[in-house]
Amino acid sequence: MDTITHTLFGLTLYGTVDKRKMDPNHKRAYLLTAVGASLIPDIDVVSRLWDTAGQYQMWHRGITHSIFLTPLWAALLFLICMAVFKTKDKKLFWLGWLAVVIHDTSDLFNAWGTGYLEPFLNTRITFGTIPIIDFVFWAIMGTAFVLSKKNKPKSPYYFKMAWVFMSLHLVIQSAQGFFIYNQYDEKYDQVALSADFIPWTYSVVVKQGDTVTIFQDNLFQEEKERYVLQSNIDADLDYLFSQRPAAKTLYEWSPFVVVVDDGKRLGLYDPRFYRNGQSFLFEYIER
Repeated sequence: MDTITHTLFGLTLYGTVDKRKMDPNHKRAYLLTAVGASLIPDIDVVSRLWDTAGQYQMWHRGITHSIFLTPLWAALLFLICMAVFKTKDKKLFWLGWLAVVIHDTSDLFNAWGTGYLEPFLNTRITFGTIPIIDFVFWAIMGTAFVLSKKNKPKSPYYFKMAWVFMSLHLVIQSAQGFFIYNQYDEKYDQVALSADFIPWTYSVVVKQGDTVTIFQDNLFQEEKERYVLQSNIDADLDYLFSQRPAAKTLYEWSPFVVVVDDGKRLGLYDPRFYRNGQSFLFEYIER
């Protein structure tokens, strides 16, 4: 998910805590833990500062998003709260752990995926059933914030219900996505799913031989063919990788790629992010 969504997740988690009998220091500790733990896996963005080998695509959402690292992040936030706010409330550790698990797990469901099982499995795991910015999540959390403002003193009820409705949305959206994915998986060599911003609508990217086709589909209408792309499978990728290391990283990171060799450019891109004639993730060299 994007940074705004992760921040809102943290604030919504903070909202589920009954703070009516807490002193200010405890409230600050809970706020720092909920929001900080909801964001801390993305600390890997600093790897851009020393990435000279084109590895950032693999480093971002890599080991920092491993499920095995989640208790360590929670322990770090717990120790920070002890040092800064002089708190020793063990519930802070469990809140932090939950927040990190929510961050890492939610990232599994969009097309970018995570290194959820690193270092034991380096494959980028992605389901593609939830868009990276999900406005349904935003609407649910926004509603909880508005309704909670009407309560004096504030009750965690609406924020707890927000998590119930967000979980329900995740299940319904993902179940539809998996059903659609399986329909295509029987027909094509390779299939990848990428949820659109419109709820219950998906881009289905399929590969057969050197042809990549992108469909728009949902359970309530016929599939629509949006793009047909030709991949130059005979292009010299070794030369591309030697000149553009980031291209090799993208090749390893993506489920499959489209290779371009048109005499002007040699490169490859991830078709899941193809919009209006170009992909957001495109690595190439000029001929």
